[in-house]
Amino acid sequence: MSDRPTTADELRRAFIDFFVARGHTEVPSASVIPVDKTLLFTIAGMVPFKSYFVGEETPSFTRATSSQKCVRAGGKQNDLDDIGRTNRHFSFFEMLGNFSFGDYFKTEAIHWAMELYRDVLKFDMSRLWVTVHEDDDEAERIWRESEGFPADRIQRLGDDNWWSMGDTGPCGPSSEIFWDLGPGFGAEGGPKHGAADRYIEIWNLVFMQYDQRPDGTLVPLPAPSVDTGAGLERNLAVLQGTDSIWDIDVLRPLIAAAERVTGVT
Repeated sequence: MSDRPTTADELRRAFIDFFVARGHTEVPSASVIPVDKTLLFTIAGMVPFKSYFVGEETPSFTRATSSQKCVRAGGKQNDLDDIGRTNRHFSFFEMLGNFSFGDYFKTEAIHWAMELYRDVLKFDMSRLWVTVHEDDDEAERIWRESEGFPADRIQRLGDDNWWSMGDTGPCGPSSEIFWDLGPGFGAEGGPKHGAADRYIEIWNLVFMQYDQRPDGTLVPLPAPSVDTGAGLERNLAVLQGTDSIWDIDVLRPLIAAAERVTGVT
Protein backbone atom coordinates (compact mmCIF):
# COMPACT_ATOMS: atom_id res chain seq x y z
CA MET A 1 0.00 0.00 0.00
CA SER A 2 1.23 3.52 -0.78
CA ASP A 3 1.96 6.07 1.92
CA ARG A 4 -1.61 7.34 1.56
CA PRO A 5 -4.56 5.02 0.84
CA THR A 6 -6.01 5.59 -2.63
CA THR A 7 -8.38 2.67 -3.31
CA ALA A 8 -11.46 1.32 -1.56
CA ASP A 9 -9.56 -1.74 -0.31
CA GLU A 10 -6.68 0.38 0.97
CA LEU A 11 -9.00 2.81 2.76
CA ARG A 12 -10.94 0.02 4.44
CA ARG A 13 -7.73 -1.65 5.60
CA ALA A 14 -6.14 1.61 6.77
CA PHE A 15 -9.18 2.52 8.87
CA ILE A 16 -9.45 -0.87 10.55
CA ASP A 17 -5.69 -1.19 11.12
CA PHE A 18 -5.63 2.29 12.68
CA PHE A 19 -8.15 1.30 15.34
CA VAL A 20 -6.79 -2.22 15.87
CA ALA A 21 -3.48 -0.55 16.73
CA ARG A 22 -5.41 1.41 19.36
CA GLY A 23 -6.82 -1.59 21.14
CA HIS A 24 -9.94 -2.27 19.08
CA THR A 25 -11.09 -5.75 18.08
CA GLU A 26 -11.70 -6.12 14.35
CA VAL A 27 -15.23 -7.46 13.82
CA PRO A 28 -16.25 -8.77 10.35
CA SER A 29 -19.23 -7.27 8.60
CA ALA A 30 -22.49 -8.85 9.71
CA SER A 31 -25.30 -9.82 7.37
CA VAL A 32 -27.41 -7.05 5.88
CA ILE A 33 -30.38 -9.00 7.28
CA PRO A 34 -30.20 -8.11 10.98
CA VAL A 35 -30.97 -10.23 14.01
CA ASP A 36 -32.90 -7.22 15.34
CA LYS A 37 -36.48 -7.82 14.20
CA THR A 38 -37.36 -4.11 14.47
CA LEU A 39 -35.25 -3.47 11.35
CA LEU A 40 -35.70 -4.71 7.79
CA PHE A 41 -32.02 -4.25 6.95
CA THR A 42 -28.74 -3.45 8.70
CA ILE A 43 -28.75 0.34 8.33
CA ALA A 44 -25.61 1.29 10.26
CA GLY A 45 -22.41 -0.09 11.70
CA MET A 46 -23.83 -0.10 15.23
CA VAL A 47 -26.75 -2.43 14.43
CA PRO A 48 -24.79 -5.68 15.05
CA PHE A 49 -23.72 -4.24 18.43
CA LYS A 50 -27.14 -3.03 19.56
CA SER A 51 -27.50 -5.70 22.28
CA TYR A 52 -24.21 -4.49 23.79
CA PHE A 53 -25.29 -0.86 23.86
CA VAL A 54 -28.63 -1.59 25.53
CA GLY A 55 -27.07 -4.02 28.02
CA GLU A 56 -28.78 -7.20 26.82
CA GLU A 57 -25.42 -8.88 26.20
CA THR A 58 -21.91 -8.35 27.54
CA PRO A 59 -19.24 -8.26 24.83
CA SER A 60 -15.92 -10.03 25.22
CA PHE A 61 -14.22 -6.77 24.21
CA THR A 62 -14.71 -3.12 25.15
CA ARG A 63 -13.54 -1.65 21.84
CA ALA A 64 -14.46 -2.73 18.32
CA THR A 65 -13.95 -1.60 14.73
CA SER A 66 -15.62 -2.75 11.52
CA SER A 67 -16.57 -2.00 7.95
CA GLN A 68 -20.24 -2.88 7.90
CA LYS A 69 -22.29 -3.46 4.75
CA CYS A 70 -25.52 -1.44 5.03
CA VAL A 71 -28.81 -1.06 3.17
CA ARG A 72 -31.14 1.90 3.58
CA ALA A 73 -34.46 1.41 1.86
CA GLY A 74 -37.14 2.75 4.18
CA GLY A 75 -37.87 3.38 7.83
CA LYS A 76 -36.25 6.07 9.98
CA GLN A 77 -33.01 6.05 7.97
CA ASN A 78 -34.53 6.34 4.49
CA ASP A 79 -32.36 7.72 1.70
CA LEU A 80 -34.44 6.44 -1.23
CA ASP A 81 -35.72 9.88 -2.23
CA ASP A 82 -32.16 11.23 -2.41
CA ILE A 83 -30.45 8.47 -4.41
CA GLY A 84 -29.54 9.65 -7.89
CA ARG A 85 -30.46 13.23 -7.03
CA THR A 86 -27.46 14.07 -4.84
CA ASN A 87 -23.71 13.60 -4.98
CA ARG A 88 -23.57 11.52 -1.79
CA HIS A 89 -26.43 9.02 -1.22
CA PHE A 90 -26.58 5.25 -1.82
CA SER A 91 -29.05 2.52 -0.95
CA PHE A 92 -26.16 0.08 -0.39
CA PHE A 93 -22.91 1.26 1.17
CA GLU A 94 -20.21 0.39 3.69
CA MET A 95 -19.95 2.14 7.04
CA LEU A 96 -16.55 2.30 8.70
CA GLY A 97 -16.82 2.57 12.45
CA ASN A 98 -15.14 2.43 15.84
CA PHE A 99 -17.08 1.58 18.98
CA SER A 100 -16.56 1.87 22.72
CA PHE A 101 -18.73 -0.17 25.09
CA GLY A 102 -18.30 1.75 28.33
CA ASP A 103 -14.59 2.29 27.71
CA TYR A 104 -13.36 5.57 26.16
CA PHE A 105 -15.54 8.56 25.40
CA LYS A 106 -15.51 11.97 23.68
CA THR A 107 -11.86 12.93 24.11
CA GLU A 108 -10.48 9.78 22.50
CA ALA A 109 -13.14 9.58 19.77
CA ILE A 110 -12.48 13.14 18.65
CA HIS A 111 -8.69 12.85 18.92
CA TRP A 112 -8.55 9.66 16.85
CA ALA A 113 -10.79 11.12 14.16
CA MET A 114 -8.43 14.08 13.85
CA GLU A 115 -5.35 11.84 13.92
CA LEU A 116 -6.69 9.53 11.21
CA TYR A 117 -7.65 12.36 8.87
CA ARG A 118 -4.49 14.36 9.45
CA ASP A 119 -1.76 11.71 9.67
CA VAL A 120 -3.06 8.63 7.84
CA LEU A 121 -5.49 9.81 5.17
CA LYS A 122 -3.75 13.20 4.91
CA PHE A 123 -6.89 15.21 4.22
CA ASP A 124 -6.64 18.96 3.68
CA MET A 125 -7.64 19.94 7.20
CA SER A 126 -8.62 23.45 6.09
CA ARG A 127 -11.58 21.95 4.21
CA LEU A 128 -13.03 20.17 7.25
CA TRP A 129 -15.96 21.55 9.28
CA VAL A 130 -17.37 20.20 12.54
CA THR A 131 -20.82 20.35 14.10
CA VAL A 132 -21.72 19.61 17.72
CA HIS A 133 -25.02 19.56 19.57
CA GLU A 134 -26.17 22.96 20.73
CA ASP A 135 -25.88 21.91 24.38
CA ASP A 136 -22.62 19.94 24.12
CA ASP A 137 -20.08 22.40 25.53
CA GLU A 138 -17.71 19.52 26.32
CA ALA A 139 -17.36 18.29 22.71
CA GLU A 140 -16.94 21.83 21.41
CA ARG A 141 -14.23 22.48 23.98
CA ILE A 142 -12.38 19.26 23.07
CA TRP A 143 -12.37 20.15 19.38
CA ARG A 144 -11.21 23.70 20.02
CA GLU A 145 -8.85 23.42 22.99
CA SER A 146 -7.51 19.85 22.88
CA GLU A 147 -7.33 19.42 19.10
CA GLY A 148 -6.79 23.03 18.04
CA PHE A 149 -9.65 22.95 15.55
CA PRO A 150 -10.55 26.49 14.39
CA ALA A 151 -13.51 27.88 16.31
CA ASP A 152 -14.91 29.52 13.16
CA ARG A 153 -15.38 26.08 11.57
CA ILE A 154 -17.28 24.59 14.53
CA GLN A 155 -21.05 25.01 14.41
CA ARG A 156 -23.83 24.00 16.78
CA LEU A 157 -26.99 22.22 15.65
CA GLY A 158 -30.07 20.90 17.41
CA ASP A 159 -31.83 17.68 16.37
CA ASP A 160 -29.32 17.04 13.58
CA ASN A 161 -26.69 16.44 16.25
CA TRP A 162 -28.78 14.27 18.56
CA TRP A 163 -28.91 10.50 18.09
CA SER A 164 -31.37 8.07 19.63
CA MET A 165 -32.02 4.38 19.13
CA GLY A 166 -35.76 4.95 19.43
CA ASP A 167 -38.34 6.76 21.53
CA THR A 168 -36.69 5.27 24.62
CA GLY A 169 -33.29 3.84 25.43
CA PRO A 170 -29.68 4.94 24.83
CA CYS A 171 -29.23 8.34 23.24
CA GLY A 172 -26.94 11.31 23.24
CA PRO A 173 -25.33 14.16 21.34
CA SER A 174 -23.23 13.64 18.25
CA SER A 175 -20.45 15.48 16.49
CA GLU A 176 -20.28 15.35 12.71
CA ILE A 177 -17.33 16.04 10.42
CA PHE A 178 -17.97 17.59 7.00
CA TRP A 179 -15.90 18.06 3.85
CA ASP A 180 -16.19 21.33 1.91
CA LEU A 181 -16.33 20.69 -1.85
CA GLY A 182 -15.86 24.38 -2.56
CA PRO A 183 -17.76 27.35 -3.98
CA GLY A 184 -18.67 25.52 -7.18
CA PHE A 185 -21.19 23.52 -5.16
CA GLY A 186 -23.24 26.29 -3.65
CA ALA A 187 -23.41 28.84 -0.90
CA GLU A 188 -20.77 29.10 1.80
CA GLY A 189 -21.58 29.21 5.51
CA GLY A 190 -20.65 25.74 6.73
CA PRO A 191 -23.02 22.81 7.27
CA LYS A 192 -25.44 24.97 9.26
CA HIS A 193 -25.96 27.72 6.72
CA GLY A 194 -24.34 26.57 3.46
CA ALA A 195 -25.48 24.39 0.56
CA ALA A 196 -26.11 20.72 1.36
CA ASP A 197 -24.31 19.53 -1.79
CA ARG A 198 -21.25 21.58 -0.83
CA TYR A 199 -20.74 20.41 2.76
CA ILE A 200 -20.71 16.59 2.81
CA GLU A 201 -20.94 14.68 6.09
CA ILE A 202 -18.11 12.14 6.13
CA TRP A 203 -17.99 10.94 9.76
CA ASN A 204 -20.50 10.98 12.62
CA LEU A 205 -19.29 10.55 16.21
CA VAL A 206 -22.17 9.59 18.51
CA PHE A 207 -21.74 9.97 22.26
CA MET A 208 -24.30 7.72 23.97
CA GLN A 209 -24.50 9.12 27.47
CA TYR A 210 -28.20 9.06 28.41
CA ASP A 211 -31.05 6.62 28.83
CA GLN A 212 -34.30 8.24 27.69
CA ARG A 213 -37.24 7.12 29.81
CA PRO A 214 -40.85 6.83 28.54
CA ASP A 215 -41.69 10.21 30.09
CA GLY A 216 -38.85 11.87 28.18
CA THR A 217 -36.51 12.12 31.16
CA LEU A 218 -32.80 11.77 30.35
CA VAL A 219 -30.90 9.71 32.91
CA PRO A 220 -27.08 9.51 32.61
CA LEU A 221 -25.85 6.06 31.60
CA PRO A 222 -23.55 4.35 34.10
CA ALA A 223 -21.04 3.67 31.32
CA PRO A 224 -21.21 6.13 28.40
CA SER A 225 -20.32 4.61 25.03
CA VAL A 226 -19.20 5.69 21.58
CA ASP A 227 -20.65 4.74 18.18
CA THR A 228 -19.09 6.27 15.08
CA GLY A 229 -19.91 5.89 11.41
CA ALA A 230 -17.88 7.05 8.41
CA GLY A 231 -19.17 6.29 4.92
CA LEU A 232 -16.49 4.38 3.02
CA GLU A 233 -17.63 5.78 -0.32
CA ARG A 234 -17.80 9.41 0.80
CA ASN A 235 -14.34 9.27 2.36
CA LEU A 236 -13.04 7.53 -0.75
CA ALA A 237 -14.36 10.39 -2.89
CA VAL A 238 -12.31 12.80 -0.78
CA LEU A 239 -9.19 10.62 -1.09
CA GLN A 240 -9.59 10.31 -4.86
CA GLY A 241 -10.32 13.99 -5.39
CA THR A 242 -13.74 13.48 -6.94
CA ASP A 243 -16.79 15.65 -6.37
CA SER A 244 -19.26 12.77 -6.32
CA ILE A 245 -19.50 9.26 -4.92
CA TRP A 246 -20.44 8.10 -8.42
CA ASP A 247 -16.89 8.74 -9.63
CA ILE A 248 -14.99 6.58 -7.12
CA ASP A 249 -12.93 3.61 -8.29
CA VAL A 250 -15.51 0.96 -7.36
CA LEU A 251 -18.43 2.65 -9.16
CA ARG A 252 -17.20 4.61 -12.18
CA PRO A 253 -16.25 1.41 -14.13
CA LEU A 254 -19.78 0.05 -13.60
CA ILE A 255 -21.33 3.28 -14.84
CA ALA A 256 -18.95 3.36 -17.81
CA ALA A 257 -19.99 -0.19 -18.73
CA ALA A 258 -23.66 0.78 -18.56
CA GLU A 259 -22.94 3.79 -20.78
CA ARG A 260 -21.26 1.57 -23.40
CA VAL A 261 -24.15 -0.89 -23.43
CA THR A 262 -26.91 1.74 -23.59
CA GLY A 263 -25.16 4.40 -25.63
CA VAL A 264 -26.32 6.94 -23.04
CA THR A 265 -24.07 9.13 -20.91
